[in-house]
Amino acid sequence: MTGQDLVLVAAAALWGAASGTLLPRAAYRFSAPAGEPWRTTCPADHPLVGWLGRARCAACATGGAAQDAPLTPAQDAPLTPAQDAPLTPAQAGAPEPAAEDGAEPDPGDPRPPAFGPRAAHGPRTAPLAVATALVCAALAGATGTRPELVVWLLLAPVGVLLAAVDFRVQRLPDPLTLPFAAAALALLGGAALLPEHAGDWLTALYASLALGAGYFVLFLVNPGGMGFGDVKLALGTGAVLGWYGWPTVLLGTFAGFLLGALYGGALVVVRRAGRKTAIAFGPFLIAGAFAALLVGAYTA
Repeated sequence: MTGQDLVLVAAAALWGAASGTLLPRAAYRFSAPAGEPWRTTCPADHPLVGWLGRARCAACATGGAAQDAPLTPAQDAPLTPAQDAPLTPAQAGAPEPAAEDGAEPDPGDPRPPAFGPRAAHGPRTAPLAVATALVCAALAGATGTRPELVVWLLLAPVGVLLAAVDFRVQRLPDPLTLPFAAAALALLGGAALLPEHAGDWLTALYASLALGAGYFVLFLVNPGGMGFGDVKLALGTGAVLGWYGWPTVLLGTFAGFLLGALYGGALVVVRRAGRKTAIAFGPFLIAGAFAALLVGAYTA
């Protein structure tokens, strides 16, 4: 690997780490069980706004009231001597009520919701940032300076977010899967107009439709084993894989089912699932597409 390649991989890793740090809030808000609306509040029922950044609630971080919320007359009244007394060590420094950074509170925990600067909800920032950085670095190493690398780097954070949400609640949100497919085709169409690209846009389009249709048939045959969200996600992964040709599509599809089968079999062996237990297939569909994309990019 030349010095230029190392710089490219390092830059891609930095992009992945930076974009990955923006995912926790979206992952928390999208991680709602099927049939429920996307989360608009924290576990303490304080409103959450925005979709990017850490899933930290301003109200929780300030002890139950947002920093910019106006004081009520009762809050603005002078303190009584009892209220103005110094805090006891237990009141000032007891760590028990504080939740670990990035962890959701246990619904069965009798302790009150965690407040303080470290109060956060949803997945941790570090794992998402590291995962996105590794994915982007690997894609840069395999693709090199070809124009489709920009497409992979833009789509990678969305793929990581989709995998994280599906793994948590077995749900692939329409606001992510359908734009993912549309963005993949649109961006690859732009890459096809640039010199030195190594793929074919028409094959990407046909593969998107073919893989989506194939997964739709599987959904009709066995709705309990294949969710409709997987069908929509297959449109996007089919476009990405089809860019490098039909062998890459077949490899990515096979790899996804293989990884899902290995994971399900491992759960059965350790008695954490039965033969008919439903598992989230989206992360394995994405992982299989990622593995095949690396092979396709490297051999193109």
